[in-house]
Amino acid sequence: MATQRPTLVLVNSSAGSGEADLVEQVCRALEQHSLFGTEVVESGSDERYAAAVASARGRDVVVVGGDGSVNRLLQQLMDQQLLGSVGAVGVVPVGTGNDLARDAGLPLDWCGAAEVAVSGAPVARGLLVDTAGRVVTNVVHCGVAAEATAHAADVKGVLGRTAYTWGAVRAGLTRQGWHLRVVVDGRTVADGTERLLMVSAAVGSSVGGGHEIAPNADAGDGQVDVVIAHGTSARARVGFALDLRRGRHIERQDVTVTQGREVLVKAVTSRDAFAVNTDGDVEKDRLRSRRWQLRADAWRLRAPTRPH
Repeated sequence: MATQRPTLVLVNSSAGSGEADLVEQVCRALEQHSLFGTEVVESGSDERYAAAVASARGRDVVVVGGDGSVNRLLQQLMDQQLLGSVGAVGVVPVGTGNDLARDAGLPLDWCGAAEVAVSGAPVARGLLVDTAGRVVTNVVHCGVAAEATAHAADVKGVLGRTAYTWGAVRAGLTRQGWHLRVVVDGRTVADGTERLLMVSAAVGSSVGGGHEIAPNADAGDGQVDVVIAHGTSARARVGFALDLRRGRHIERQDVTVTQGREVLVKAVTSRDAFAVNTDGDVEKDRLRSRRWQLRADAWRLRAPTRPH
């Protein structure tokens, strides 16, 4: 439980001038709503950020930023073994996608979000941790969805949220799938004999600014939703991308959804090494194998009593 200390507010020090003005307004609003005041820290270097997070022991934290900023905080809390030692985490979503905020029903306007960030009800949420100790707060993708994010980054500034759909279509046209073995809680759900288009392990429901990759995922139910797209023909690949845009992809016969607490994805051969996208961040190297384990109720997010 947080003590009567100022709320730690973490902001992105690389914000442009226009965004910096917004962040300043947000910080003033947080100060007004907080019972014990705030301490604002710009993210800065990794060393400075780590020191700021270390000071969060025993008090609440507010992240002013997008999904990547929330992931950065929880990664530091994980690295410093502080996940159970801080109070509730508030989020004022000023990123591009803000999928965690959408999934949790947080207000997407900064004014409403600032109030919820310091006075909302703490709600327990799970997160995934992989074999390298990297955390997943929302969704991790293997395969075409990771390729889609990489393609979307090329046009994100022009197309905004629609960039993800464009990236998915482009990736669907150019990639023919991977031979991947998928094991959930010790059960083999894909044996690698046939190519897969995508494997996603979802704590939250949406990606790419509101595209519901796992519509039934619930970050508080102690399960992770594993979405597998099996169709790899040219028609199936494009159809999957379009159905994803419409929110109908899990109705497809070539898509399966499984729940569990541990997920293993393993390439059958070196040619099947796959890209991984963790909370919107695509890893530099392709992988032969990766395992994720769910840590239920690992942290608490301040959320409105009624979803916005």
